[in-house]
Amino acid sequence: MNLLEKIDSPADVRKLSYSQLTPLAHELRSYLLDSVSKTGGHLSSNLGTVELTVALHYVFNTPHDRIVWDVGHQTYSHKILTGRRDRMHTLRQLNGISGFPKRDESEYDTFGTAHSSTSISAALGMAQAAKIKGEHRHAIAVIGDGSMTAGMAFEALNNAGVQEDVNLLVILNDNDMSISPPVGALNRYLARLMSGQFYAAAKNVGKSVLPGPVLELAKKLEEHAKGMVVPATMFEEFGFNYIGPIDGHDLDSLIPTLQNIKQLKGPQFLHVVTKKGQGYKLAEAEPILYHGTGKFNPEEGIKPAAAPSKKTYTEVFGDWLCDMAAADNKLVGITPAMREGSGMVRFDQEYPDRYFDVGIAEQHSVTFGAGLACEGLKPVVAIYSTFLQRGYDQLIHDVALQNLDVTFALDRAGLVGADGATHAGNYDMAYLRCIPNMVVMAASDENECRQMLTTGYHYNGPAAIRYPRGAGVGAAIAKELTSIEIGKGEIKRTGQKIAILAFGSMVAPAVAAGETLNATVANMRFVKPLDVELVKQLAADHDYFVTVEEGCIMGGAGAAVAEALAAAGIAKPMLMLGLPDKFIDHGDPAKLLASVGLDAAGITASIKQRYAGDEPRLVVNNA
Repeated sequence: MNLLEKIDSPADVRKLSYSQLTPLAHELRSYLLDSVSKTGGHLSSNLGTVELTVALHYVFNTPHDRIVWDVGHQTYSHKILTGRRDRMHTLRQLNGISGFPKRDESEYDTFGTAHSSTSISAALGMAQAAKIKGEHRHAIAVIGDGSMTAGMAFEALNNAGVQEDVNLLVILNDNDMSISPPVGALNRYLARLMSGQFYAAAKNVGKSVLPGPVLELAKKLEEHAKGMVVPATMFEEFGFNYIGPIDGHDLDSLIPTLQNIKQLKGPQFLHVVTKKGQGYKLAEAEPILYHGTGKFNPEEGIKPAAAPSKKTYTEVFGDWLCDMAAADNKLVGITPAMREGSGMVRFDQEYPDRYFDVGIAEQHSVTFGAGLACEGLKPVVAIYSTFLQRGYDQLIHDVALQNLDVTFALDRAGLVGADGATHAGNYDMAYLRCIPNMVVMAASDENECRQMLTTGYHYNGPAAIRYPRGAGVGAAIAKELTSIEIGKGEIKRTGQKIAILAFGSMVAPAVAAGETLNATVANMRFVKPLDVELVKQLAADHDYFVTVEEGCIMGGAGAAVAEALAAAGIAKPMLMLGLPDKFIDHGDPAKLLASVGLDAAGITASIKQRYAGDEPRLVVNNA
């Protein structure tokens, strides 16, 4: 720590001698490993970018020069070097520093990221702004090979390449690995796209049908296209000056190259090759295991966790997917590069011909599913709630408008804890229920999740089943693949005066609040179609209405209940509880829910505050 403890900003890095940079990188890597092992977080990706981070801050005048980190889960070294070393012990914790770049956390975090493939667009905007304002500064986008599979990255390249006089540098951090295995690695992507068989077939067609001059042109195009297998040619066709590939762990290569690039004008593309987990043998050997970690002993590595007493909803989905695939050979599973996160590892192993990881391409995953449905197959798109936002137009235009039979398994619905606002699934109930033909369900326990997945799968049209991150409530899970009646809720507890209409993960705390308040509690199950008859029944038998959801209040499930009451001409005192109109930061999930009044105590307190002064007074147990 002799060098690192003296670094409070990149200006301190730039004061070091060239010979001190490699020792600094070694200290930084050791500090990273020690720090993340105590807090948990993204490890493999950060170990892989230590030297690149040191080199960028040494060569460029940050924060005057802008660095945009794609996704941003590789920025721990960047945070340490930019004055946040002493706060790393708070990483991803309530009121601590974020695991991703945040503009309001540091002036060195020039652009907030966490979803992939946005960096080139943002950096190009910054570079163009500098040109318009007459400021001399560089804009650097650091993007991984997994993120390069997304269309947005190529849209940005296409736009940037024609802007010859902007100071834009795109750095491709090629580690042949995204979160899941390398379906998105750039070299394999290009090899598939430009396969030899494709060109052989094109040549044969040309010989048989093309006239002489056109055939000659086709031959030239063929030779040119074959050259696109080499990344240099491809990126140069976009208008970039391609440099590389170079060793991303060799400062003697990185620093002179970056210094030379700094003197060049126009769009530059630097290809660096790194290794995830670099410098920590266990992470090098198993980069997926060490991608996102909990706390662990670095000397021992991550130990197999004891089998939890409760299954996670992700595991419930993974088991259901395999069981349904065994029952119906038309089932096809799709994931946008989240095999592990969505619980599809076993499905991939048991049904490889029906498993499709399309890379970081959410828009494509939705429309790919639509195409499969057109041909009579039964696609199941496993996708995080926050990532379905990226395929929203496709959901409306390509699936719902044509009423195609696609099932969406929405993991990470609601607050997600340490990943924070960028990954929270707070909006799906609001953005899904307004779409015609959609069925939207919210699971309250593990068995209900399995039933809802079956219900959505058998529904002849688009259906979404939302479920939270983490373990369920411990409900027994039936082996049978049974459905529930669409649009029908159930009464979980019968009480007086107050009716609490709860959705999904809020059923359990609502029942606990109902015990205290002697309230009736309904598990509404369906956000769309809403059980209007149950709503009317509860309105007839109760004086006060409360809706509870782990989603945004504005436009959410509570709003659906209010709309149903209004349509029926029923006026009823109503309290809507849910996530407020603000972005909620990272932290322990239970603490976050409590902070917005969505635990049992918070629900109880909100109801008491709203209605306890009304006549007739509420009957409150133990109050």
